[in-house]
Amino acid sequence: MGLVIPFDEKSSESGLERLAALVAQDMNRVNQTILARTGSDVAMIPEVAKHLISSGGKRLRPMLTLAAAGLSGYRGEGHVKLAAAVEFMHTATLLHDDVVDQSDMRRGKLAARMLWGNEASVLVGDFLLGQAFRMMVEVGSLACLDVLSVAATVIAEGEVMQLSAAKDTQTTEDAYLAVIRAKTAELFAAACEVGPTVATRPKAEIEACRAYGMNLGIAFQLIDDALDYGGQSAKLGKNVGDDFREGKITLPVVLSFRRGSESERAFWKRALEEGQSAEGDLENALALMKKHRALEDTVERARHYGAMARDALGIFNDSPWKKALLDAVDFCIGRAH
Repeated sequence: MGLVIPFDEKSSESGLERLAALVAQDMNRVNQTILARTGSDVAMIPEVAKHLISSGGKRLRPMLTLAAAGLSGYRGEGHVKLAAAVEFMHTATLLHDDVVDQSDMRRGKLAARMLWGNEASVLVGDFLLGQAFRMMVEVGSLACLDVLSVAATVIAEGEVMQLSAAKDTQTTEDAYLAVIRAKTAELFAAACEVGPTVATRPKAEIEACRAYGMNLGIAFQLIDDALDYGGQSAKLGKNVGDDFREGKITLPVVLSFRRGSESERAFWKRALEEGQSAEGDLENALALMKKHRALEDTVERARHYGAMARDALGIFNDSPWKKALLDAVDFCIGRAH
């Protein structure tokens, strides 16, 4: 069961077609690098890593790294390893997230932890982080190493922040945004920032790419939050309502709780804080979100951050790279069609 969320932007994968075409040649090299770097004499490591890496992710973050390098006029080779490092960081966080969240599914397939166990998932995630940092060092840019190592720290802080706020219905919108800024948007920001950094572009351009990535990442996560209650299982790669069943406090819950009556807040506390689920709870949650326009307003906030991402690129001259990055914003906002 899901609610229909109204969107204005064009739907589907089309928003990424321009970006994918521009980076296609470099992405082939990134994918080759990823496959090579998952190799290990320890048989379980490539098995676990390739299970997730080959499971149909869009590779959006490494594509952003390549596009930001293209936007910056970079002519070297380092962007390929940096893009692969970004994808390894992302994959490692997914492996760790599924253990922390006790998730059963990932991208429509059984989560790695369900096949190999929690311990293997965590340790293979650590292996991928190690490989990511090896590639950063090989690029030879201390500035890029700084960007991505800071990102790794901030992402870990975001994970702990989320853990601290778990099942807390008193979570404010500002507190929740702080979590997703660290946990999700930081890697988008770093992925975009290393492009102009490796190209040694001026500070203003580096900051503009970082702002683009940060705001895009926040918009991306907010749409994910709305999709968990208003999307379709086939598109999500997981079941609608998984966030609710896992007791996650996301923005639609925050808005519904704040706007609700005393009895409605008691429902959220029982279902999420106390974990006392009952028949029909998800349907009730969806009804309350519809009543208080929580999904629509979550999407509106995503559009706001998407607009800021677009504005951040204003300092760059028009080019195919800039157009592709602007298209990526439309794709992120329009995914629920």
